[in-house]
Amino acid sequence: MEDEKILALYWKRDEGAIRETEEKYGKYCYTVAYNILRSREDSEECLNDTWCTAWGAIPPHRPTRLQSFLARITRNIAVDRVRYASAEKRGAEVESCIDEYWECIPNGDAPIDDEVALREAINAFLGGLDTRTRVIFMRRYWYSMSVRDIARGMRLSEGHVSVILHRTRSKFKDYLTKEGIFI
Repeated sequence: MEDEKILALYWKRDEGAIRETEEKYGKYCYTVAYNILRSREDSEECLNDTWCTAWGAIPPHRPTRLQSFLARITRNIAVDRVRYASAEKRGAEVESCIDEYWECIPNGDAPIDDEVALREAINAFLGGLDTRTRVIFMRRYWYSMSVRDIARGMRLSEGHVSVILHRTRSKFKDYLTKEGIFI
């Protein structure tokens, strides 16, 4: 079913919207959750939470890209689960990924005054990267893939991927500083 028809079901409050969403995007969202949680059971629970959250968010929100909207919900739920479980030393890969990401944020404790400006700055930064670097950066920091998995998928050495990530984080920090974000 097309996204517009699925969204129409949500707006009608037809529970078939959840069934259609799960049928079309279930595997994709499961992969997003599994890359973060590394647990089949936790990933399945995360999907159930994703469908409930989408049901509560549509309406009033009408996403322009349903797949991205669902991926963002899934990712946020999965990351929250990892943070909750981190006291039990689970989710070390995602915690490592999050720590790496926050290293590149200048003055990361400062409040974000303009989320639109931040989004535009991130999109502009990503748009200025070559395709390979952008894919590596997104796989690591959006999909929370391990360096090993990224290296295998892109047929590079783990060391090469690590160097690319380190240099890109440094460029990202410099870019955000130049743009006045978080300062």
